[in-house]
Amino acid sequence: MSLYEASFRVKHECPYREISEQYPDLTIREWYLSDCQVIEITSSESPADELLEEIDQLGTILHRSIDESGLHVVTQSCLCSLEGSIIERFEEYNCLYQPPTIHRQGWEHYTIIAFDESDIQALHHDLETDRDIEVLSKTAITEQQIPHSMLAPVDQLFEDVTERQMAALRLALESGYYEQPRKTSLRDLADRTAVARSTYEEHLRKAENKLLTNAGQFLRLVTATSSVDPLQIKKTGQADQAAD
Repeated sequence: MSLYEASFRVKHECPYREISEQYPDLTIREWYLSDCQVIEITSSESPADELLEEIDQLGTILHRSIDESGLHVVTQSCLCSLEGSIIERFEEYNCLYQPPTIHRQGWEHYTIIAFDESDIQALHHDLETDRDIEVLSKTAITEQQIPHSMLAPVDQLFEDVTERQMAALRLALESGYYEQPRKTSLRDLADRTAVARSTYEEHLRKAENKLLTNAGQFLRLVTATSSVDPLQIKKTGQADQAAD
């Protein structure tokens, strides 16, 4: 079955778009999670004080760095109602939204996957009634070409992972615990926290287990059509039946 991928940009009343129009060197990427939105703001130029003040008003600052490479900020804010939003319009026309939304130089950039070319045409006709829109590309693709990232929404990957488990995992990741060779140990990681080593290790192992369990369904989808067995895995169930 053929599907269609379309990329387009629109001009609409939105604070992120307006900031990107005011500061042409800025790029804003927007992700929707289950109960919030995460915004990544980057620029190769040193930011003006006025820009930093506007960024502070967008939400909670999760990360901010300013160095010779420019500006990099990640913020989190409450998820505003999507009623009447462009995302809802995608759903009305059977189109799959592919995040993130990119705001640059006063334009909002979107990419969608549609199951019928007529759906894209109908969506385009609807959007142009109340906003400027330019279609940048439209190509036919196969099901096998659908990006794997569309199969695994971030909020589903982190489902049921608690804040403490998330913090334990982030500390381990940023400290090089998962690098080869490892740059730290469980004891050193626990010493940097206010909890005992056994407690820290429990948080970390539970986070790892939940992430792998949540990712398992997407892993099976990605590998379902592959006939390659690079590890030559033995079919233990079949072997046990043969032994009986």
